[in-house]
Formats: sequence, structure tokens, C-alpha cells
Amino acid sequence: MLELHALLDFTDCDSGSIDSHPNYWYEGRCPQSGELVRLPRTRMSEDLARGLMQYLAADDSYAREGKMYGILLVEMASGEQGILKAFSGLLNGCSIVEGWVPPIPGRDRVAFEEARTLTQLEAMKQELIALNQLPQRQEYEALFREFEVQLQVLSDRQRNCKQQRDEKRQLLCQTLATETLEIALEQLNQESRLEGIERRHLKRQRDETLQPLKQLIEAADGRMRALKQRRKELSRELQTQMHAAYTLVNFLGKSRSISSLMPTNSIPTGTGDCCAPKLLHCAAVNNLKPLAMAEFWWGPPSGDKIQGEFYGACGDRCQPLMGFLLSGLAHNRTVSNINEGVTGGLEAHPTSNNFYCGTGILPVTQMLPIIYEDKWLIAVNKPSGLLSVPGRYLENQDSIFSRLRNLLPDSLDLTAVHRLDWETSGILLLSRDKETSSQLRQQFETKQVQKVYEAVLSGTVKIDAGTIDLPLWGDPENRPYQQVNWECGKPSVTRFQVMAKEGNCDRVEFLPLTGRTHQLRVHAADVRGLGIPILGDRLYGCRAAANRLHLHARELSFEHPQLGETLYLKAETPF
Repeated sequence: MLELHALLDFTDCDSGSIDSHPNYWYEGRCPQSGELVRLPRTRMSEDLARGLMQYLAADDSYAREGKMYGILLVEMASGEQGILKAFSGLLNGCSIVEGWVPPIPGRDRVAFEEARTLTQLEAMKQELIALNQLPQRQEYEALFREFEVQLQVLSDRQRNCKQQRDEKRQLLCQTLATETLEIALEQLNQESRLEGIERRHLKRQRDETLQPLKQLIEAADGRMRALKQRRKELSRELQTQMHAAYTLVNFLGKSRSISSLMPTNSIPTGTGDCCAPKLLHCAAVNNLKPLAMAEFWWGPPSGDKIQGEFYGACGDRCQPLMGFLLSGLAHNRTVSNINEGVTGGLEAHPTSNNFYCGTGILPVTQMLPIIYEDKWLIAVNKPSGLLSVPGRYLENQDSIFSRLRNLLPDSLDLTAVHRLDWETSGILLLSRDKETSSQLRQQFETKQVQKVYEAVLSGTVKIDAGTIDLPLWGDPENRPYQQVNWECGKPSVTRFQVMAKEGNCDRVEFLPLTGRTHQLRVHAADVRGLGIPILGDRLYGCRAAANRLHLHARELSFEHPQLGETLYLKAETPF
């Protein structure tokens, strides 16, 4: 039975109004009409969520496993307001917990298959543990080390003997006649051959002893690889069945399976188990009108997730479902321009498509600040919170590139020749024809483009200037996160200089000599670099309060491909 909580369970107020200035929008396009539909996260919903945090903090069991929690403020047909609360995945191993929104229906249809698969996966897990802990592995390592010691002792002894033989040969050549010398040298050569035989004998003994163990270990490793592959296949098959069975309902009364709503065949694990889909589905099924929603992380930190912090819909599992789930929320379709536009530049055509930037919405009607333009290229002062180029999903199409494509009459060959992170502001360069694009890309690749960034660190550094040389590697399982990796990383070099001390923070100028993803952010945060994250960089460990990532592409200098002149561009730092 659905339990709808009173507002007094989470706050001292028994009613409230929806704020006119949301901190975030859950949004997507209705697949039926193409209309943008949205639901806010407001100050009131955040206050209600903090009330839930107090409830969680009172019970240590909630802090053991990190997960997302959420609340949905709803209105009943009577006009009375209430609250639904949900957790992502399982709570202490259970999917159904009294007082919490139930999981999206459909799991019961594959319950038998799920139980059978989970039993198989557990058996595979135990076999993998046993194969990994095979006693012969330790035996092999111990014998290998023992033979290595013997070979080292033998090598040391034979090296000393060789040195003595060399000295003896030199002495014999000076004192003996030819015939006697040949006999003496042959004796020394024989000693050398006997030592070689001794060494080969020890190596043969080592190989004969270790080979059976090695074969057994290789067979175990092969079995482990096969088990891991099969385990992955079983998990994928089960997820596919579950996603096909999971049925979502929206506020138009329409129902669709999760698998039919995702943009690709490869659906991320956990899709449908997050808070937002569970809350919205539950509200739709029970004819409750959503007013505002808020999700937060609780428990041990994970990646960039911190206990008590609010987060939006996850990009791979929840965001693709938002358009369908929110369909029918007519009261949220009107878009208000919350943020002020940047003055100057080229004005975009009005449209209802908006893009979330962390503290509000960047309307497409915002004026794009053009800092240089001719018939070959165009440079824009990109604001923080706007993509350089369109993203993967329909909801992430708004970008500098897509706005210019809609604005410029000759935009067919428009190309972004480099990119800035979504949170980074500053100079973004685009070409207007293929030849210019090719020549500019060549300059970037051959390091002929001079780039200067300005940043505010979340602390102070010990040295005022220097060079950071740390190779970077992106884990394909954890994109876009980058890390220092001396084996797999690509060369990444940054020069830096402290510009000023500002309280407990340093303002720093960065000159990247290479152009790796998140290069400046990792070089700042890693202890082998500056050891201080850039202010506002939650992904790389900044815990200080900040309204944005304090990183700005301030200057760009390059040779104009068509004019042959050095072009120097500068965009004033906005923080």
C-alpha cells in the first residue's frame, strides 16, 4: 500500500508554494509531441529532502552503503500536498521497504529467471575466488623466488671465477711459451664451459619443476577468463529481460517498457532502479500531481558523490527516461528565462529549448558573445554550463555549435576545431569551411596554438611557478574521469604560475603544452601536481562551496590560416 507522508514529517511547515527560481530542472522531450516537459528542484523540495537526511542520520544502518535517495512533493486531487520518498536499487538487500516507494513493476515477471541467474552468478563468484586462491599459485611463486636466488648466487660466483680466469689468462700470456700456454688456456676454457653447463642444468631443473605448476595456473586463468565472460553475458541477459519487463507509466496514462525508451541496445545496469523514475512512475500510477523533486547522496562517498549533496538525473540511466516520464505535466511546460544573458555578440533565435547550467537555465535566446568573426572562422566566449558540441542524448543537443548552426546562414561546413569542458568558460574556436578547419586542427595537433587559462584553486600551493609533467589516462569504465597513469597514460605537460593570493585560495595561470581531456583539472588536483583541486571541481575532489568550476580559457594565439597573420584573442575572466 502506498504511504504518502505529510509535510510535517520532513519540515516545520505544513504547506508551501513552488519557488519561482528553481535550482535545477528535471526535463526531457515528450516522445509523443516533441514538447519540452520539466519538473523543478526547488528550495522547498531541498528543505524537505534535508528533513529526510535527518531521518537517515538517526539510523546508522543507512550510512553503511552509499546510494541516492529522493523525495517528490505531490498534490492530491483534494489539493492537499504530500511527499513520496524513494531509494535507488536495494535498501539493505530489499527492494520493497515499508514507507518507501516500491520498485517499478515488472521484476516479478522475471523473478524465477532472476533467482536462477543470481544462483549461477554466485556459484561463478565462488569458483572465481577458489581459482584465484589456488594453492599452486603460492607454491609457484615460492619456488620461482627460490630458483631466482640460486641463479643469482650462481651468477655471482661464476662472475668472480670469470674475473679470476681473465686475470690468469693475462698472466699466462706474459709468462708461458706457446705450447704450454695453449694447454693452460684450454683448461681455463674448459672451466668456463663447465660453468655454462652448470647454469643450464639449474635452469632446466627450474623449468622442469615449475612447468607443471605453470600449466595448471594458466588453465585456471583461462577458466577465470571464461567465467568472467559468461558472468558478464548472464548479467547482460538478465538486465535485458528485466528492462523489457519493467513498465513505466507517465502522466498521459501511457505505458512503455524501459528497453523501448533507451536510445541504444546496451542499457546501463540499474536503469529503472534510480529514485527519479520510481518516484515519477508511482505518482503517475496513483494520480498524484508532481510539484517538485530532489535527489541526494547518502552514505560513504563514491566518485564525485558526497553525502548530503544534491544531484540531478544521471545522464546514462535516468535522463533518457525523463521525457516520457514527465509527459503530461502541462503546468511545467512554460519556460522562464532564469539567468541573465551575456551582453554583446550575436543573438540566437528564440526557442523553448533550454540547457541546465548548475544554478539555472541558459536560454537559447541568450546572446552568444562573439569575440572574433570573419568569413573563415568565428570565436565565441563560451559560458560555463553550455556544451561546446552536442552531446549523446536528445536532451543534450544544446551547445555553442548547434546554436551557431541555427543562426548562421552559411553554417553547413561549421566545425568546432577544439572543445572546452561543459563547466569551463572561455574562448572556443570554430571554422566556417573545411580547408580552414583542417589547417586549424593541424596547428592544434602540432602545438602551434598558444593557450592560456586562468583558474582559482581551492587552496594555496607551496611554489609559485613550475611545470607539471604527468601522463593522463581515461578509464573507459568511468568516463570522463581521467587519472595519472605512467604505463597507459598519454604525455601531458602544463606550465603554471601563481598570479595572486586571494584569502585561502590561489589565482593561477595555466599554459597547457598538450591538450588532454581534463588536463588542467587533474594536474591541479593530483598530489604529484599541485595537489589542490580547482575551485568548484567536484569531480576531482573540491569540497569548497562554489557556484561553478573556476576555470576559464582566457587567451588563444595562432596563425590565421587564410590571412597568414598571428591572431591573438582574449576573453576577460568572469570570476
